[in-house]
Amino acid sequence: MKILHLSDTHSSHSRLRNLPEADVVIHSGDFCMVGSEQEAIDFLNWFCDLPYRHKIFICGNHDDCLYGANIDGLDDNVHYLCNSGIEIEGLKFYGVPKFMGDCITDRQSRNYAGIPADTDILITHCPAYGILDFDDNINYGSEEILERLPTLHNLEAHLFGHIHAQHGIMEKGGIIFSNGAIMNADYTTLNPPNIIRLQNA
Repeated sequence: MKILHLSDTHSSHSRLRNLPEADVVIHSGDFCMVGSEQEAIDFLNWFCDLPYRHKIFICGNHDDCLYGANIDGLDDNVHYLCNSGIEIEGLKFYGVPKFMGDCITDRQSRNYAGIPADTDILITHCPAYGILDFDDNINYGSEEILERLPTLHNLEAHLFGHIHAQHGIMEKGGIIFSNGAIMNADYTTLNPPNIIRLQNA
């Protein structure tokens, strides 16, 4: 399976041209800039029209307009994951958003604890601590995600964003880690999207 990974487009999605072919496109949050409903609608119209067989997205901390929202009317091949999962071609995808309303309570901890142990592809907005999360001399990743990873025995890839300065892909312990942040650290240029190829699918 070939996955096209995007994140942190911050209302600049329309600037993305000639996206590469893939079986699944995944956006791991922060498609909005200020978090307005109109920004979210504009993104969804664009995302739903992309020519991919399967499309998955979650929310980031800039997408609070969708906190608690029920998103109806999506095409059958477009999946909004909010502490939920979907199985595609035998692979189990699970998505955990980053809403500030959850982060200031213990709900976010419960969300991470609820990631199913049989997850194949984990999608979060925040990186795990120490993995493509370093900026301004600080590791901004989540220790809770880092602690959860060893318990996900089928995990093949972890897709995230949030830290714009660490866009890229690395492999560690047999797991592919992808920081798909499209907007660069100073919000001036766009990084190329990441392509992840899964050999077992």
